[in-house]
Amino acid sequence: MNRTQKKSGLRRVSGAGAAAVAVVGRKARRNDGETVAMTLRGLRESVGRTQGEVARKVSMTQPQLSRVEARSDHLISTLRRYVHALGGEIEVVAVVNGARIALQKV
Repeated sequence: MNRTQKKSGLRRVSGAGAAAVAVVGRKARRNDGETVAMTLRGLRESVGRTQGEVARKVSMTQPQLSRVEARSDHLISTLRRYVHALGGEIEVVAVVNGARIALQKV
């Protein structure tokens, strides 16, 4: 069972079923056994970038990037471009029977 705790506008998620997204920014740092969960907007803001700056890096307009941030369903390739523009990388982790398995080539 997942446990969530609201702290400073970020949602901390722990437990065997937690989605794994590693974030290293000015405000969010991953601690052992804990995953920081946030929206794309929250991630962008945590590293101090504007929509315009990120949009230029991913070859979109600012309104297009705004729509990407507002969506609830994303292609992994879109997430990869977005996170790469923030200086990060995407890790996709499947949790099966309590085992965490990093998926390759996704």
